[in-house]
Amino acid sequence: MQHKSSVLKEEILNAVNELFKANNRTPTISEISEAVNRSRSTIHAYLVEMSGDGMLSYNAGVIETPLIRKADRSTILSPLVGSVICGEPQFEEENFEEYVALPTVVFGNGPFFLLHAKGTSMVGAGIEPGDLVVVKRQSTAEEGDIIVALVDNETTLKRFYIDEEKKCIRLHPENKNMKDIIVKDCCIQGVVQHVIKKLT
Repeated sequence: MQHKSSVLKEEILNAVNELFKANNRTPTISEISEAVNRSRSTIHAYLVEMSGDGMLSYNAGVIETPLIRKADRSTILSPLVGSVICGEPQFEEENFEEYVALPTVVFGNGPFFLLHAKGTSMVGAGIEPGDLVVVKRQSTAEEGDIIVALVDNETTLKRFYIDEEKKCIRLHPENKNMKDIIVKDCCIQGVVQHVIKKLT
């Protein structure tokens, strides 16, 4: 077990980290073998020595590097269900597209769903056309929350206020050129938690 190549050790360590990042799981010896173009027996021998040296942990077939130990592998699968209009209300569009894995360390625990933003009524809140809006599915909201609201079978994204005097709900756009939507009632589908932007 002496005289192992330090260069190959680094190659194996890098391969383990890259395979983990690509697959979100501990790589197999076969995968590492293919990545560094060495035999499985050679990889096994190196992993044993690297574990003894403290470069990584190799126990019962499970490999952990410093990078893997720091990684939070927990995610929550959330559906991307279509679009929400940031403007005049539009007919609800709930066309399921795909599931998106949201890391809980960033987004917290759901249940969430995601929507594409359209229109310009929420630009003052930083929500622009093309953004992905992460919404926590719930039927209640606090004053000032940005909500996905269903009004007369039409859906819109607005800031939520209750007018106790007039006994109505005010759905407020974050755009000075647009007027509030006043309704007696609305169905809250969720509260916006995050906005994912594509930088250009």
